[in-house]
Amino acid sequence: MSFKAAAVQMCSGVDPVKNAAAMARLVRAAAGQGATYVQTPEMTGMLQRDRTAARAVLADEAHDIIVKTGSELARELGIHMHVGSTAIALADGKIANRGFLFGPDGKILNRYDKIHMFDVDLDNGESWRESAAYTAGSEARVLSLPFAEMGFAICYDVRFPALFRAQAVAGAEVMTVPAAFTKQTGEAHWEILLRARAIENGVFVIAAAQAGRHEDGRETFGHSMIVDPWGTVLASAGATGEAVIVAEIDPSAVKAAHDKIPNLRNGREFSVERIAGAIAGGVAA
Repeated sequence: MSFKAAAVQMCSGVDPVKNAAAMARLVRAAAGQGATYVQTPEMTGMLQRDRTAARAVLADEAHDIIVKTGSELARELGIHMHVGSTAIALADGKIANRGFLFGPDGKILNRYDKIHMFDVDLDNGESWRESAAYTAGSEARVLSLPFAEMGFAICYDVRFPALFRAQAVAGAEVMTVPAAFTKQTGEAHWEILLRARAIENGVFVIAAAQAGRHEDGRETFGHSMIVDPWGTVLASAGATGEAVIVAEIDPSAVKAAHDKIPNLRNGREFSVERIAGAIAGGVAA
């Protein structure tokens, strides 16, 4: 059964209340275009580099405005509403980078905590240590929905193909990658990574992104994207500003891709041997 999916591109600021209002406006626009599954970016609720200021406005899941608004939108619009992620205060003082999928009744169908922490130093001087504030997730899930089997990832997770392969082997037909990619890494790798994950697993990839210059000074790459199992970009947004992109998703295309190139079935277990060095005329014993 095919369905219409939307990726909502945002430029979230430091105020969760304002970001919730922007999310609601864009999600309603997506539903107005016929989308029955709508995804928002990573950190929909707030992008704030000042961790002290961020902690001052963080809430736990039960009191978070983005969670509340996501649930209300799903119920109001009768859609599957995917908050790509938002920052959730945990009891131990740390934070979860947590995504939520709400059913049309507004109830939470799935939570996903970002597994891979963005701890990097970039050439332009940007340095990020996500693990200093966030607790990494440890569980991947494939969720059976009425219209597709869905797998979950967030942003930096896209650089870890084993996560996507495990979900594909478990039956995922659609992979989700809400993100807040930096401008530098996005220019280098964003589209390549999304298309690679789609191609190597024969799945659809839906990736809503943050875009543009944010209130906290960072710059994100944008280019929200929906990719089919053959690696074709079905829809994409620009580099800056809000946007809504929509594409028809037909899960039967996943089976067709797997029938053409059955690499999930053809995969084999193997060992890796580290060789100490080479000798003339061959390999050292």
